[in-house]
Amino acid sequence: MKITRITSHVLGYDLPEELGYSQQYYSKRTAHLVEVETDEGITGWGECFGPGNVALANKGIVEKVIQPMILGDDPLDRDVIWHKVYNLLRDHGQKGMPMQSLSGVDIALWDIAGKVAGLPVHKLIGGAHRTEVRAYGYGMMLKRESVDDHVARFKDEAAAITGMGFTATKMKVGLGPREDVRLCEAVAAGAGDARFMVDANHCYTTSDAFYVGRALDDLGAYWFEEPVAPEDHDGYRELRAGLRVNISGGEAEFNRWGWRQILENRGLDIAQPEVCALGGISEYLRVLALCHAHFTPVINHVWGSAIAVATNLQLLAAMPALPGGLHPWEPMLEFDTTDNKFRDNLLKEPLDIQGQVKAKDGFVAIPSGPGLGVEPDREFIAHYEIE
Repeated sequence: MKITRITSHVLGYDLPEELGYSQQYYSKRTAHLVEVETDEGITGWGECFGPGNVALANKGIVEKVIQPMILGDDPLDRDVIWHKVYNLLRDHGQKGMPMQSLSGVDIALWDIAGKVAGLPVHKLIGGAHRTEVRAYGYGMMLKRESVDDHVARFKDEAAAITGMGFTATKMKVGLGPREDVRLCEAVAAGAGDARFMVDANHCYTTSDAFYVGRALDDLGAYWFEEPVAPEDHDGYRELRAGLRVNISGGEAEFNRWGWRQILENRGLDIAQPEVCALGGISEYLRVLALCHAHFTPVINHVWGSAIAVATNLQLLAAMPALPGGLHPWEPMLEFDTTDNKFRDNLLKEPLDIQGQVKAKDGFVAIPSGPGLGVEPDREFIAHYEIE
């Protein structure tokens, strides 16, 4: 079997309303799918992390840089291909967009391998530790409105998300430390008995993160995500030592070497690797092993289309419990409750995450079909493809 073509499909549409987080507001939804074709008619699908113009730039890397390196290679030699591409790109970026691009290709190669074997990806990894996984719903995005309006909306939205059946919910912050504490108080009230988590998208200095974090200690938040810049390893370590709330992060870290640094630093209570960015499934498994070697539990960062969701469901099925026991600590699936056609309508047979959450008391089933267990609708892709 040989790889005959690699195609990037960058999809986009205008959101019904503008959304924001601590770094920017955005009004368009994008997704970057990768299709790897073979001479035996088996096609694999993957996804690259990165929105908007980043997706368009990554398309160039996938098609103009990576594709020529591996055309004619056996797609089942995915680890050989991974190291071949990484070694040739090492001089041009061991992190960032080259790794995002490689991630989409690697995920597609795992999809092909599963289809060749007639097995889901979790079987190729070693089997399913669980057949379903709990999902948490995130929302509470920033908008161009007053603090008072944010407070009222966040409380109502937290209640609405838990009302959908999610047993945990996550909010955004980024208005300023004092204003953000008010938002956290509103979400804690709206979430009731459900867990709530706070995502800062690295907007704070260490001192401001301590100010918000102490409030989260009192409010009983489950985790405080990306409180400071991902490069600030000392800040993470200081926050973890000084706060009770779990410190989480890692979505902006790449490959095993980057993850080795942050894990050895002991600055995370919960690791959040992003498989569509750090190097794909091949590299994710090495990162997962590092996390377990450092006794750091993992809750994957999930963003993007149904391909990303399906990929993460396969990985969550195959993730061993840490540390194990009769009632072990369990991972969760991150689910963005905001408008996303590329997650809800991309597949021939939708995953229907929200429907499953409502019907299964917050749980979602692991796809059991070969590969990622899902198949995109090509007519849908053609309709939303922007380049």
